[in-house]
Amino acid sequence: MTKIVPMQSLYCSMQDENKICSFDIEVVTEPTTPLIHPMSRFWLINSGEATLMLNNRPYALKPDTLVSVLPWQITDIVDVKSPLQFFILVYYFDNINEIIKTFYNPGNESISITQSMARNPVLQLNQETAESVRSLFLQIQDEIGLDSAPSPQEPAPSRRELGNLYITNKLIEIIICFIRSQNPEQVQASSKTIDPSQILLYLYTHLNQKITLANLSKIFFMSESAISAYITSTTGLSFFDLLSEMRIGKTINYLLYTDFTLEELAEILGFVDSAHISKVFLTRIGMNANEFRNTYQNVGNICHIRDRRDFYSLVSYIYRHYSEDLRPKDVGAQFHMSPRELNRILLYQVEMGFSDFLNYVRVNRASELLLRTDKTILEIALEVGYHTEKTLTRNFLRFRSMTPGKFRQTVELQESS
Repeated sequence: MTKIVPMQSLYCSMQDENKICSFDIEVVTEPTTPLIHPMSRFWLINSGEATLMLNNRPYALKPDTLVSVLPWQITDIVDVKSPLQFFILVYYFDNINEIIKTFYNPGNESISITQSMARNPVLQLNQETAESVRSLFLQIQDEIGLDSAPSPQEPAPSRRELGNLYITNKLIEIIICFIRSQNPEQVQASSKTIDPSQILLYLYTHLNQKITLANLSKIFFMSESAISAYITSTTGLSFFDLLSEMRIGKTINYLLYTDFTLEELAEILGFVDSAHISKVFLTRIGMNANEFRNTYQNVGNICHIRDRRDFYSLVSYIYRHYSEDLRPKDVGAQFHMSPRELNRILLYQVEMGFSDFLNYVRVNRASELLLRTDKTILEIALEVGYHTEKTLTRNFLRFRSMTPGKFRQTVELQESS
């Protein structure tokens, strides 16, 4: 039976819940136990040698190794050949991702930070890059101090003018160095089947969508019972309790950095209504959601709220009308925007243009119908909005790397075994 994996905090800092980032130094002399990380983090190895298991994949750790851990990934340090000493930066991934795509992207380019950082999460830096990154880590330390309990005689550095802006810039520099340092030859070959450990990150990055065990079973080629058992045995939480835990983490970020109402947040994050979000937040955090916002929110960090609201309304519309003959011009008119503006918002938020996102939704719906009905592939193609079976097959190959018929046979075979 799988051992339950402990979770770290939903906050960046154990000392100050309002911090957008924390810095610490850690020493590991023996193998650790697995940990789930709700908050993203960077590790920079200064000395020592060991093996890191990141979502069940092994990576070598040695001096000048830079590690990126995304939200809800699982780490475990094994086989410590010599004591490790490394820097740790913990930060709000969603907030930094939002800022990069908004303020650092005047051309509204399609930027896939999650995919770029997940593609190869552990890099061996050359000496010049390692020194540059180490300098950035130390500049952040100088700004915010160590997060491990400060000595009473040595108070943490005071909040300096433009401190959050300074730290954000340094974090973005580290992210850019990380992405630019990736060597295509080092990227591990992806498997046609997704490792179950990827389920947690998938859930976190799709909280704005309707997530069910049935949908997950189609994506991960596992039965609903197998997915449910994996989640419970790994986290100690049921599927729905895990979603609530993840949504609370997202809620904290939205309360701190946006002006969404609780009603809007409930719709965005999948809560039933504002009363539901208030009840869950109070139970988990011990403070009323509005009280938390009034206490900790930094209004200066609010950014691009209108785009976010347009995006959620737009996505909801596409999910409701995907089977119709949707065209960018007509959908844009529904939201008083040009096709170019419509594509800009979708590229920014889901990293797909209108056509790709519509096909993505249709293929997901077709996947459900393939496994839950005995309808022919042509009937399913027509039901999800395509005019021919060939068009469904072409898009299915793009998003599933197999034909609809092969998908139906593969998953049915796995569920019967």
